[in-house]
Amino acid sequence: MTEDVLDELFDVIEDRKRELPEDSYTASLFTHEKGENAVLEKLGEESTELLLAAKDGDDEEIAHESADIVYHLLVLLAMHDLDVDDLREELRKRR
Repeated sequence: MTEDVLDELFDVIEDRKRELPEDSYTASLFTHEKGENAVLEKLGEESTELLLAAKDGDDEEIAHESADIVYHLLVLLAMHDLDVDDLREELRKRR
């Protein structure tokens, strides 16, 4: 029974949001004094890094930065009590 990696990751994010373990980077995003702004800043930073990697044609770095963006996007969804299914539904509407 292998779940989709996005579902697995989102489950971990939701768990960190609920449990708030002290040693978790993800939990720190939910408790950070800047709150959502910290995640928005990370999305901006990672987007810039992705653009630079794409400009350089560095495929490995493109994959790395894309993963960072997806991770922080999922955290943002969790902050707004949305989930991967909400994202999928929006993508289906656009298809």
